[in-house]
Amino acid sequence: MDISGQRVVVIGGTSGIGLAVARAAARRGAEVVVVSAREGSVRRALEQLPDGTTGHATDVRDAAALDAVFDRIGPLDHLVYTSGEALALTPVAGLDLAAAREFFEIRYFGVLAAVRAAVPGLSQNGSITLTGGSAGPRPQPGWAVAASLCGAMEALTRELALELAPVRVNLVRPGVVQSPLWSAMGEAERDELYQAIAKAVPVGHTGEVEEIALAYLYCMEQTYATGSIVAVDGGAVLV
Repeated sequence: MDISGQRVVVIGGTSGIGLAVARAAARRGAEVVVVSAREGSVRRALEQLPDGTTGHATDVRDAAALDAVFDRIGPLDHLVYTSGEALALTPVAGLDLAAAREFFEIRYFGVLAAVRAAVPGLSQNGSITLTGGSAGPRPQPGWAVAASLCGAMEALTRELALELAPVRVNLVRPGVVQSPLWSAMGEAERDELYQAIAKAVPVGHTGEVEEIALAYLYCMEQTYATGSIVAVDGGAVLV
């Protein structure tokens, strides 16, 4: 499928993987709309993206506000959801339950709200691409929240693929990627994580957001995969 001229909405499209997806889709000739919680983030992203890209600031935790944004956007062909706050890896003994619930508000319930808001205007030949992570199938100590979120997203992807058919619903499962997602960690701790992953995975390096963006393009452009989990993790699930 050629996405040139099609409308692609990227929630979380102002930073990291989401911004890389927005750039990649725009290079394919798509009409890109980025959505983020902060007006300043939207403005900075639009300065980096091609003319014709538009953006909206809204909080994905506010379902009514999301409905209003999609009313303004109108018809769309593809929805991509990459939104999420920086991850904090914490053992269960020291877990802040309120913070854990907040991660689910953005990364799970925000997805449900966005899908519900987008579906009325979504092309029947279009797609929804969600975001998971290798923490689901390959958790590490301290990843209780991240692992459970990733597992929930994969289950939701399969259910939506059935419920929303013929719209295609897939999920990209990135490994550890050098992105603002890890900004809550100190620089030294973050560098240590990147180096450890590079040594552990078969490809010998941590991921870059531009590499991951190609998987989202595949999910938009192909027409025969739905309910699929596309792993782009450097082979992390193998080791």
